[in-house]
Formats: sequence, C-alpha cells, structure tokens
Amino acid sequence: MSNFLKCGTQYSDIRVGDQIPLLQLPAINRTTLALYCGASGDHNPIHVDIDFARKARMPDVFAHGMLSAAYLGRLLTNWVPQRQIRSLSMRFTGITQLAHVPTCSGTIAEKFEVDGEQCVRIDITCSNQYGEEKLAGSAVVALA
Repeated sequence: MSNFLKCGTQYSDIRVGDQIPLLQLPAINRTTLALYCGASGDHNPIHVDIDFARKARMPDVFAHGMLSAAYLGRLLTNWVPQRQIRSLSMRFTGITQLAHVPTCSGTIAEKFEVDGEQCVRIDITCSNQYGEEKLAGSAVVALA
C-alpha cells in the first residue's frame, strides 16, 4: 500500500510506490491562457484566438503544453526545494482543453545512490478531471 509523503520525508522512510502530495489546479479558462501567453512569451494564436483554432480544425483554443509542464515543475518544488531536482523529463500525451481541471501526481519508482547522494526517481503525470493523461514524465530528486 502506498502512502502520501510529506515535505521533508527522510530517504530511509520512502518506499517505492509512495506518492508525493497531489497538485490540483483550477479549471483552465481563457484568462489562464492569456496570462500564461504573456508570462511565457508564447503567443501562438491557437491558444488564445478561437477563430484561428477553428481554422486549424480544433473546437476551441486549448492550453499550452508548457503550461502543464510548469505545473509538473510546481508539483516537484512543492515537495522539495528546486536545488534538489537533478533531472526532469516529460512528453506530451494529450491536449488540455478549456474547463479541464489539471491534477499533477508523482509516484516513487526507484530509490538509488549516485556518488554518495541518495536519490529517488519519480514518475510524474498531469491528468484532467476524467483521468485522461496529458503529460507524463520522470524526475530524479536528491534527498537528505
């Protein structure tokens, strides 16, 4: 049985299958997309212009993939300080539509040591409220 880990959990107390605390975000809306567009500098009109999105045969605008990637980064930094993240990789697996509610999760997949540093590999995902995966990836985090 897995358990949810708290911030500051010691390496010796972590088991494969344990989960880091979930990160659930508000539903994606047009304001979120406009704010991310400005903050990121990604002004691709498919994310903010409904006419452009429809010309591209999409029903409406949709979230930037990198917005969900940022949420996965926040999932990790809510659990450990950024300086403890050794690697982060992810792949896009679906489109996050308007009104989707992103939830990010992480499960400990492996414990190991590298050059005397105690680390865990975490399988991470960002899914919507229907359980549909939108991003999947992996992170390596050093622990004390």
